[in-house]
Amino acid sequence: MIDFYTAPTPNGHKVSCTLEALNMDYKVHVVNLMENEQKKPDFLKISPNGRIPAIVDRSAGNLSIFESGAIMIYLAEKSGKLMSSDPTKKAKVLEWLMFQMGGVGPMMGQANVFFRYFPEKIQPAIDRYQNEGRRLFEVLDTHLKDNEWLAGEFSIADIANWCWVRTHKWSGINVDGLEHLDRWIKAMYKQPGMVKGIEVPIKIESMLDDDEKAKEFAKNAEKMVKK
Repeated sequence: MIDFYTAPTPNGHKVSCTLEALNMDYKVHVVNLMENEQKKPDFLKISPNGRIPAIVDRSAGNLSIFESGAIMIYLAEKSGKLMSSDPTKKAKVLEWLMFQMGGVGPMMGQANVFFRYFPEKIQPAIDRYQNEGRRLFEVLDTHLKDNEWLAGEFSIADIANWCWVRTHKWSGINVDGLEHLDRWIKAMYKQPGMVKGIEVPIKIESMLDDDEKAKEFAKNAEKMVKK
């Protein structure tokens, strides 16, 4: 059994989608980010950086792991699925996983902060992160023109990137003209565990298209970005 500490964010969804895709048994523990529960001592013992997601694998001597990418790699290797053991193929999965960890996630995350959460709208900062997000999307689109999946076959690299890219509207990033990226986004929804995974710990899909709910969420999130 895996204890899974999470909140409804792209990074949290990366792990929930992986757990669902692997059909693993897990128990969800919701971490209320608005109440700063991620900074409480008990959680910091599991995740020293005070960030979700994190897991504790009870079947492996209560092994705790934080950082979404590290968790995904651990789960893939534990199950023998979603990442090849062949060094060459594994390298390509890790390559595109790191692309998300070092590029897509941080750039979209900062776009979210300045476009949605920051009370003062600093347009140069908004432009900077939205433009860089679009550039990264174009990198994905170019690669997906000749590839069904990011690393040869469906893997944790696809899950990691998709959990962020699918929320492009929230980040204010334009995806017009990226037909190969669009094809891939739609194909991901059809993969086992993806739809269920993005509903963990709660379903928030409607917020992406509901302006009033979006404004309310963004207002509450101001407390987090000011700390």
